[in-house]
Amino acid sequence: MHRELSSPTGLGSSSPSDRRLNALLRHLSSSTMDSQNSISASPTSAYQNDSVFSHVVRAPEDPILGVTVAYNKDPSPVKLNLGVGAYRTEEGKPLVLNVVRKAEQQLANDRSRVKEYLPIVGLAEFNKLSAKLIFGADSPAIRENRVTTVQCLSGTGSLRVGAEFLARHYHQRIIYIPLPTWGNHPKVFTLAGLSVKTYRYYDPATHGLNFQGMLEDLGSAPAGAIVLLHACAHNPTGVDPTLQQWEQIRKLMSSKGLLPFFDSAYQGFASGSLDADAQSVRMFVADGSECFVAQSYAKNLGLYGERVGALSIVCKTADVAGRVESQLKLVIRPMYSNPPIHGASIVAAILRDRDLFNEWTIELKGMADRIISMRHQLFDALRARGTPGDWSHIIKQIGMFTFTGLNSEQVAFMTREYHIYMTSDGRISMAGLSSKTVPHLADAIHAAVTRVA
Repeated sequence: MHRELSSPTGLGSSSPSDRRLNALLRHLSSSTMDSQNSISASPTSAYQNDSVFSHVVRAPEDPILGVTVAYNKDPSPVKLNLGVGAYRTEEGKPLVLNVVRKAEQQLANDRSRVKEYLPIVGLAEFNKLSAKLIFGADSPAIRENRVTTVQCLSGTGSLRVGAEFLARHYHQRIIYIPLPTWGNHPKVFTLAGLSVKTYRYYDPATHGLNFQGMLEDLGSAPAGAIVLLHACAHNPTGVDPTLQQWEQIRKLMSSKGLLPFFDSAYQGFASGSLDADAQSVRMFVADGSECFVAQSYAKNLGLYGERVGALSIVCKTADVAGRVESQLKLVIRPMYSNPPIHGASIVAAILRDRDLFNEWTIELKGMADRIISMRHQLFDALRARGTPGDWSHIIKQIGMFTFTGLNSEQVAFMTREYHIYMTSDGRISMAGLSSKTVPHLADAIHAAVTRVA
């Protein structure tokens, strides 16, 4: 049982005023002792000079963001950053979509808007429209109220909230992620308390999908395991299953009771079609499966710094969905309390307005088409140089990234000799290329494969 300490006078205390007096006496007593001790203490003592964090070692740079750090330090006028996955124009400049500027202007002109807190789950209209975008406006799951959607901090935040929920409420703590995958995936799931395992995905020999290996690994996964799936434009390889392969994956996962967790970071950015890029997700939902979907608007609306995303969980019944949402609030509240309002308002304005939405689809296709054009230009340039190897995978892969097949020594050579920056696994962002820089990259690749083993 807790008992109030006696005062220095030996008298017990029971009233609030007595307890406050005791606390004051203890404080004065300890201050006196500290003062006496400080007289004999050396001003150059280790305690005073050393930080309590002296033992902390310098962490390595993030393998992706670290590329930009190195790039920024390079004074070369021909340097080229193909590391970070952010869209660039033909002039190599960041792009703010016209439709985003229009939506922001609408918001700025609306004098009724305030800066009050959003609810824990975020902007209701944003959540509703985001679910329709990924599942389809005619989705039975939405119509039957079996989907709960919460606004999160872009794709990463959506993954983390989903992972935290699973670690608390799902019976299976194992999640299978593709090999390779985005470097942040294993960190997000591990720190949330899940056990991360991998399944075969990429085949270095063909620069394509190791479909048989993928089926074998998922087939041997324990019943109920969680499986992370890239909805489209797999990062970092740019290799996606065909619709027929997706159907086989769906059937296998359904038969084993595996729980799909889709990461949808590039809807509309891969093929140029929002609906085509959502087919894998809709295929799983159509058969009544429960699943998780993390959405990001960083790439397809260029809202990188606004951190706009959503986590949707498809449940068996509306009642379950309601209970799941109540627990998602308990995950979010102590994490970041509630999400920011500006970015979500931009997305909601575009998704609700038919004219703005149609304009977005045109701009989106324009970005996707430019990336596809860069693929063809790079392939043609390598072929014109007679670069050893079959480079057809560059035009077969899809989305922002190409897995070139270059090894870490070749990448280091290209950085050192040609000032081209990319991740050490040979992944390049096609969005960082332009017609002017393709020849420089092709020269570097040709030199790397002919001079470095």
